[in-house]
Amino acid sequence: MIKPELFYKWLTNADIDFFSGVPDSLLKDICAYITDHTSPEKHIIAANEGNAVALAAGYHMASGKIPLVYMQNSGLGNIVNPLLSLTNKQVYNIPLLMMIGWRGEPGKKDEPQHVAQGRLTLDLLETMEVPYQILSDDADEAKKQFDLAITHISENNQPYALVIRKGLFERYKLKATIKNSYTLIREEAIKQIVEKLSGNEIIVSTTGKTSRELFEIREALGQGHDSDFLTVGCMGHANQIAVGMAIAKPNRKVICIDGDGALLMHMGSMAINGAVSPKNFIHIVINNGSHESVGGQPTVADSIDVVKIAEASNYKSAISVSSSEALNSVLTEIDAIEGPALIEIKTKVGSRDDLGRPTVKPVDNKKALMQNFKSK
Repeated sequence: MIKPELFYKWLTNADIDFFSGVPDSLLKDICAYITDHTSPEKHIIAANEGNAVALAAGYHMASGKIPLVYMQNSGLGNIVNPLLSLTNKQVYNIPLLMMIGWRGEPGKKDEPQHVAQGRLTLDLLETMEVPYQILSDDADEAKKQFDLAITHISENNQPYALVIRKGLFERYKLKATIKNSYTLIREEAIKQIVEKLSGNEIIVSTTGKTSRELFEIREALGQGHDSDFLTVGCMGHANQIAVGMAIAKPNRKVICIDGDGALLMHMGSMAINGAVSPKNFIHIVINNGSHESVGGQPTVADSIDVVKIAEASNYKSAISVSSSEALNSVLTEIDAIEGPALIEIKTKVGSRDDLGRPTVKPVDNKKALMQNFKSK
């Protein structure tokens, strides 16, 4: 295993002082160390991975230094365009060091949404002509690999990737923890939503702990899962999945339970929702100001006005609540709300230690939902 402080020392000794990316559970220890030891203006948790590459490119052009961009391998999809049309040697020839968490590594047990991505990770890097190394868990060997990467970047002015296996970095607990004054927790909010609905609605839940909690709430209440689409992957796209459903089934209310990090990742979708204006679409955003599912790194969502953004995006209505009582009051009137409508629920950070994962296969979840659509 590699100590985060040792890896950070390698970075600073190579004059790497700018960091940007989207948090990943495999990288949470090194990212936590970077957060605690880097000034905020030099460590930017980006809205999405493509944005991180663009930020890094801009920093390099102004400073001449090599930046570091980190991500889960699922983020490769978001960086294809900036890698090939911005940093590529045939375009602007911009160097950067990438650190990529290898979820779904072949031969390692992982969640369904990571299997194909894990199998194709190295192939994707090769297709994009990005040289890479799978970082060793032996510190001496890893240092040699790191030095080779920096040399290659410096000599060729191009991106280079270090692929990170699960458990590579030693544990490091984030000191700069997120605190707010809200009392409601996400699972309680989801339970209130489920209990207030008539049962005819469709719920599309965002990736991470939100879908896991929705699944367990249904189990605890003895309810089925055929009214839910658990978006276990494709972070940031749940609300567009929901709008697609709402367009196809205008007689069914479709509710997206989104997260603040997911909303930020592709916030332009809100403008599309307002333009399409499905009357049967309710957009619920649970905002705890954190990428909680992948290590607790902060988002900027608690410092922006999500309600005003929704109103500016032509949502019919938008409201923010931060207590169980206020949420209950809004949910009591949910049948009468004309969409597109936004309900922001501000919550504190936290979840159960024993939170499980859906036991239904994604494809079976889809089939059950489609049968539900056919029957009503």
